[in-house]
Amino acid sequence: MSFNKMFDLTGQTAIVTGGGTGLGRFMALALAEAGANIVVCSRRVEICENVVKEIEALGKQALAIALDVTDPESVRKGVKRAIEHFGKIEILTNSSGTVSEAPATEMTLKQWQDMINTNVTGTFLMCQAVGSHMIDNQYGKIINISSIIGGKGTDPEVVDSVGYTTSKGAVMTLTKDLAVKWGRHGINVNSIAPGIYQTGMNNPEIPGTLVQKAGAFLATQVPARRLGEDNDLVGAVLYFASAASNYCTGQILAVDGGLGAK
Repeated sequence: MSFNKMFDLTGQTAIVTGGGTGLGRFMALALAEAGANIVVCSRRVEICENVVKEIEALGKQALAIALDVTDPESVRKGVKRAIEHFGKIEILTNSSGTVSEAPATEMTLKQWQDMINTNVTGTFLMCQAVGSHMIDNQYGKIINISSIIGGKGTDPEVVDSVGYTTSKGAVMTLTKDLAVKWGRHGINVNSIAPGIYQTGMNNPEIPGTLVQKAGAFLATQVPARRLGEDNDLVGAVLYFASAASNYCTGQILAVDGGLGAK
């Protein structure tokens, strides 16, 4: 297989949850540039529609769907609509997520449940719904977005959210377990573990976000001496979505500037 064909996604369909903003949006655009049809999902369908316009400007097909990953019925209906529209789903990128900071002694039950419900349960429900379709077709690429801080303890000066770190650690384990269970069905399940990025939930222009509060300090903690940017995830997403990763499953790929190596 030629290099260009290995990364070519022409004719395939990818669902991207949380695809209306932040890293999800950029991953949706990258998959579209590689040739895939894109289903952009979020609770706020209007922001998904904006991304659809960007994708269509690239000459690719896209569909915006209002979808709440924490609601099984919303997930079922959204996936059903995507299949009806494009016929088949080959790629699922789970990038919906939420974070709420508070010391462990002060974190409310609602804060904890919101992060577990969105980051873990939402990822599971999407994997369950799309995975059933992929099993029928004996092929699929699932990319779960975890976090480098999901695999270890984190200084409170960097991220003070035990609910977030716990939820992202659970996504890593979910990824590995589904990879073992679904490998026999031709389904690859992998995870990208970003470090600290200047986008989405960490938009430096939004007051109160992690980067807005302590961007300069955080950059000194990263061996690469900078925070992540949108383009830094493109290679990992295209690798896991394409034929290049056909013999790679159950893996957690850190794209973190070396933060996890410390």
